[in-house]
Amino acid sequence: MSFGQGGPQWGSGDSGGAPDWAALAEASEARARKKRWMLIGGAVLATLAVGSAVAWGIVSANGDSEAASKPADELPGTADIPSAGKTPGPTFAETTPPPPLNPNDFIDSAAKDKAPLTPDALYPGPSLTIGGHVYKRGATARTTDCASVGTKGLPALLKKNGCTQVIRATYYKDGAAVTIGLAVFDTKAAATRAKESYAFDGTILSLPGSGVPTFCRTTRCRLTANSVGRYAYFTNGGRTNGTDATPKDTGMYALGDDLQEFTFQQIKRRGEAQASAAATAG
Repeated sequence: MSFGQGGPQWGSGDSGGAPDWAALAEASEARARKKRWMLIGGAVLATLAVGSAVAWGIVSANGDSEAASKPADELPGTADIPSAGKTPGPTFAETTPPPPLNPNDFIDSAAKDKAPLTPDALYPGPSLTIGGHVYKRGATARTTDCASVGTKGLPALLKKNGCTQVIRATYYKDGAAVTIGLAVFDTKAAATRAKESYAFDGTILSLPGSGVPTFCRTTRCRLTANSVGRYAYFTNGGRTNGTDATPKDTGMYALGDDLQEFTFQQIKRRGEAQASAAATAG
């Protein structure tokens, strides 16, 4: 320490044993700044870490989405997983609908042909209209004595083939009349034999009444025969004035042909109705 004029002097480099408060304050401030920077840096790093995780999550999610759109054979570990488009659906055993019932099966045999059979069912109403022609209905009849409604060789023919009944109906127009006789058998084969064996030796007996006089008993008349299913039908037609019929009697010919066609259609409809009823019930 030196002494000079004016009392003691304190040199700048000499502490004189007292603390340097300015230095201490500066050092303290420096440490505080360093601590603050460390805290800020940690927060930044933490924020970056979280941001990286989120970013990775987005990239990872995008990556999964892209991977899901790739074909299965390009993805590892998915070769055995069927794609949505290749997933088999439920399978069912193939079923084939049964064939429709054949109406002929019902009219070919008495075993199936069970519908009621009466003159009014086959020949309903007071008249018959076919192709613009209108014919009045005369008498009708039904019998199980087949031999009683034929002449000459026809009764024996019907009996030989097992005829069970005969239904007759007469229609007339303009001086002409035709009787149709529907002979019923148990089978188609029997009806066919009866029709094919018929040699026009004898006739179905004409049925007068209900406005029709006796006809075709002693005069020349037109005879026909046909069959369908277990039914054979015979016609006997001529003039109602007691004279012989000739090929010029076109009205009588048309009446006979129309009556045969109507009978055929009635039997066919009979088979169709029974087939339809059986299909509905079954």
